Amino acid sequence: MLDLGLFLIRLVVGVLFIGHGAQKLFGWFGGYGLKGTAGWLESIGVRPGVVMATMAGLGELLGGILFASGYLLWVGAFFIVATMVVAIATVHGKNGLWVTQDGFEFNLVLIVVAIGVALAGPGAYAIGV
Repeated sequence: MLDLGLFLIRLVVGVLFIGHGAQKLFGWFGGYGLKGTAGWLESIGVRPGVVMATMAGLGELLGGILFASGYLLWVGAFFIVATMVVAIATVHGKNGLWVTQDGFEFNLVLIVVAIGVALAGPGAYAIGV
């Protein structure tokens, strides 16, 4: 049952990160694409916008793929954690903890889930295990 639990967590969190990366990079799933994301980042003082949008999108996309698959899990978890730390530092941190005030509550949950799963290992239902 532990392996199934780890698989479910990896799959849902990983696929959602893939989706967020695709929103930033390609404009899929209602996203703004690279140009729109870069413009938004520039508007909040994160420069250069295109480079930072590309890094955020790739971090989420590749982190999600690796996390969901369990292949190089610790690398995927690192990308997820790094992306969420940057989101806290640039957007959510100044708003406090609670998500109701656009705070970093949910980012923190994702960081802890990524680290916790990386420490536990991918389980039996993973690529390369």
